[in-house]
Amino acid sequence: MNRTGTYDYKDPKGYEIDYGLLQDFERHLNTSSPESNPIPCSVLGYGEISTVFEINAEGMRGLAFKRMSVFEAAGELSQYIQTYQMYNRVLEEEIGIHMPPHGHAALENKAHRPIFYIIQEKISPDSIGNNAIHLLPREEIKNLFHWVLRELGKIWAHNQSQPDCLVGIDGQISNWVIDDFDASQPNLGEDTVLAYIDTSTPFLRLQGAEQMDPELFLRSAPRTLAWILRSFFLQDVLDRYYDFRRVVIDLVANFYKEQRPDLVPDLLEAANEFFEEEMGELAIKPIEEKEVRDYYREDALIWRLYLNMRRLDCFLYTKVLRQEYPYILPGKIKR
Repeated sequence: MNRTGTYDYKDPKGYEIDYGLLQDFERHLNTSSPESNPIPCSVLGYGEISTVFEINAEGMRGLAFKRMSVFEAAGELSQYIQTYQMYNRVLEEEIGIHMPPHGHAALENKAHRPIFYIIQEKISPDSIGNNAIHLLPREEIKNLFHWVLRELGKIWAHNQSQPDCLVGIDGQISNWVIDDFDASQPNLGEDTVLAYIDTSTPFLRLQGAEQMDPELFLRSAPRTLAWILRSFFLQDVLDRYYDFRRVVIDLVANFYKEQRPDLVPDLLEAANEFFEEEMGELAIKPIEEKEVRDYYREDALIWRLYLNMRRLDCFLYTKVLRQEYPYILPGKIKR
């Protein structure tokens, strides 16, 4: 991104932001109390390694800023940006996954640590999949789920035809947006378009080599825990995003987290029919409900323990070492 704040990757609408204001926002950011920033802001959402802000200042309104602070050196960030750009291009131009207009900014925080912001148009919360499933009629939720499966199917069709360029994805329902969704008339039409909004973790393997540094996944983990995750869990976590069946298990299990367990049996039936009728060449084994339920319980337990360890790490940073904790922790997550 250049110093005027113009997007340097994708700029279909000619967006410009005040780069200096974004730099000031970052320099004043208190990771323990992010909304206390003297530049008015609100937190729109949290990820495992990111936080999404709305900055309520001239030239910034109507945009969402996803902040990533896992980088320790400029070279690390530079390599990530190359992979991020390639991932976006392959998803959109080669596979045909629709994404909203977006750009990015790279800067430093007050400790001279590289910080990366992904910038998108702010999206109506009702149009995001995990909110829409509480507004749509049951049959329409099944239609939405089927459309997500078809979008995911495009990726595995690509992977079958281009094994030297494998693409992975986090297919959770919260990563999909319904274009032009009207919450007052929550229905889907034949021309409804889904957009994918979470490209901050660029799952891309070229000739078998992971293009994103896997260590970035561990950067926010407490140091005492990182070696355990690296030794026993990291490769398995990475691999599941390249496995169609496991991505769909994660997608269905996500409905437990989103407080819609009543939908799971219907969604599993739809998923298994999709595997057989539309992706038969992959010979995917049908998914059973117990498998999804067990997966969710294990995943929820792991993330609960992980978050508690991070909170302990934050306490040690701020109260014992008297240092600023470099990451922003999410609030209570309902599971």
